[in-house]
Amino acid sequence: MTPTRIGIVVNEVSGDQLAAALIQALKRKRPGLSFEGMTGPLMEAEGCRSLMPMDPVMGLVEVLRHLPGLLAARRRLYRHFIDHPPALFVGVDAPDFNLVLETRLKAKGIKTAHFVSPSVWAWRQGRAKGLRRAVDLMLCILSFEPDFLRRFGVPAVYVGHPMADEIPLQPLEPAQQRERLGMDPTRPAIALLPGSRMSEVDRLADDFINTARWCLRERPELQFVAPMVDDRIRRYFSARIAELAPELPILLLDQQAREAIQAAEVVLTASGTATLEIMLLKRPMVVAYRMAALSFWLIIRFKLVKLTHVALSNLLADQPLAPEFLQQACRPDRMGPALLAFLDSPDKREEVARAYAQIHERLRCKAAERAADALLELLDAD
Repeated sequence: MTPTRIGIVVNEVSGDQLAAALIQALKRKRPGLSFEGMTGPLMEAEGCRSLMPMDPVMGLVEVLRHLPGLLAARRRLYRHFIDHPPALFVGVDAPDFNLVLETRLKAKGIKTAHFVSPSVWAWRQGRAKGLRRAVDLMLCILSFEPDFLRRFGVPAVYVGHPMADEIPLQPLEPAQQRERLGMDPTRPAIALLPGSRMSEVDRLADDFINTARWCLRERPELQFVAPMVDDRIRRYFSARIAELAPELPILLLDQQAREAIQAAEVVLTASGTATLEIMLLKRPMVVAYRMAALSFWLIIRFKLVKLTHVALSNLLADQPLAPEFLQQACRPDRMGPALLAFLDSPDKREEVARAYAQIHERLRCKAAERAADALLELLDAD
């Protein structure tokens, strides 16, 4: 028998993680499935056939520079799935890329689902009206999202986040993890997570390295660790360290974000899914972000964002446990003191860890299994 084929498309590192967990759960429940699409390395390791590799880009203005390539990739995917219709198409995150593709495929009679609802409740709420044209099912990672989406006629189900199931409730102690990485277990450490996209790292690398220098001047006993998503980002970040702070005692890791986070007492991170991972590992964090000046101006000018916090960890906590520094506030003399405030206060770190542990327990609900069950129900529906 020909295996039942599922199309699946990601275009960012966090999407690759989600899709890999989903593929694994679907294969356990129905071994005869096959998968193909735009992939990351984790999906390919689970046996998903790659039609093309993911090429993540973000930011309103930044996307414009890459638009011809993105549109060409989406056209190729659309033509492939029209010529070879899958039993089900799943877009994982990357809403600006996937929702248009889903809308067009659904119009041709292909069942579609989307994993991770766009934050339509937070910004550009008008997008919610178009979601029902794009998907037969929306898989949500936040518990309040299905009720919001159903008001717009969007079929939706809450599944949670697979990362909350994968990460143990009790993380390793920092000194224990430092010893595993060959770092000095007796010296405190700060982890630097400048992003998973080259555009992010390009904007944040100097701020992060200069902030590390600032902290080192104040606390000479410090050491640093930074996970690098790929060789290109590692080469760029290494070059900026050599230029700005050759004296910085820093260990660069190939990926291994969780190991880097657990080795540190506190983390300086770009805003994004990394804040969820850091929260689940119970580490306090300082969150930074820069985008193109025009992108930021457009968001402010047209009030596209309706949030009091940017970091997902702060949204889930509903309070600013992680200080946020955006755009011009993203400076060493502001981020450094915020990092040292955590470093110098074990009580404050423990308070944050307790709050994060409570959120972690709420999020643990076998997300990949629930998502797989919902997709198989959709797949089997007439």
